[in-house]
Amino acid sequence: MIVVTGAAGFIASCLVTRLNAANFNDIVVVDNFTVERKLANLKGKRLREYVDRTDFFDWLDKNHEQVEFIFHLGARTDTTEKSREILDLLNLEYSKKVWQACCQYQLPLVYASSAATYGSGTLGYADEDALLPLLRPLNPYGESKNDFDNWAVAQTEKPFFWAGLKFFNVYGPNEYHKGRMASVIFHAYEQIRRTGSMELFRSHNPEYADGEQKRDFVYVKDVCEVCYFLMHHRKNSGIYNLGSGEARTFLDLALNTFAALNQTADIRFKDTPEDIRDTYQYFTQAEMQKLRSIGYDRPFTRLEDGIQDYVQNYLVSGAYL
Repeated sequence: MIVVTGAAGFIASCLVTRLNAANFNDIVVVDNFTVERKLANLKGKRLREYVDRTDFFDWLDKNHEQVEFIFHLGARTDTTEKSREILDLLNLEYSKKVWQACCQYQLPLVYASSAATYGSGTLGYADEDALLPLLRPLNPYGESKNDFDNWAVAQTEKPFFWAGLKFFNVYGPNEYHKGRMASVIFHAYEQIRRTGSMELFRSHNPEYADGEQKRDFVYVKDVCEVCYFLMHHRKNSGIYNLGSGEARTFLDLALNTFAALNQTADIRFKDTPEDIRDTYQYFTQAEMQKLRSIGYDRPFTRLEDGIQDYVQNYLVSGAYL
């Protein structure tokens, strides 16, 4: 039995599909299932049981002997969330309880961290424990993720295998429900389909031209492959970056979205919203040597190929993974 928290969400629902593809069908999905717009992400998947996130620990107390692995991907992922109370409850305290349960019942754990922990990137993007206390995230969401990473590393009692994954800019199928927090590729597709043009945020940093802001965009299918690898690897515990390892510009992203739609590019610029302007990351790029060093050798999907697959095989038809 495999437990996946946040299972109705973007990345976790794609992971369930990857597990089903490998004939892992004894999957317990944990989430807040009252959010109806997310439920389509689980439609048609082979599952054992739905467990509400508020009931999960009681359920685990009764069923832990049957559980083989826990993927804790549930979180409050809205980077504009300002309530530390909400973020501490869902991203910090809940994650501590998952960790402690995995220690108590000797269960291996993979959990979701975030590249938002790196803040402005002035200290680089190395997934080294020594860097964790020095990081200064730019928003409360990033702070909550960094707080848990620091807490986890400091624990004397740890699951026999655990891995925290610092997700960079993940894009791909099953993010229809995410609204403003969906990937730029999703918004690019929607804008182009609706208006024939694409708006990108103007640069408010003199070191970057408009559209030349760079991010490490990683395809969700690659994220699932890393999770699947770690489920079988079960050694070399620690925190790992999970990006493509290559920063690409938003212009690259926009141009490839137009190309996937066989449309002529029409790109315009607008001011970055004031509520995120001061905390906007202009460059992210995952250092991937640590994951490679433990034996993960699959190539990561090129942005061009990921966008083409996402647009043509999912967005155009509204398909799910």
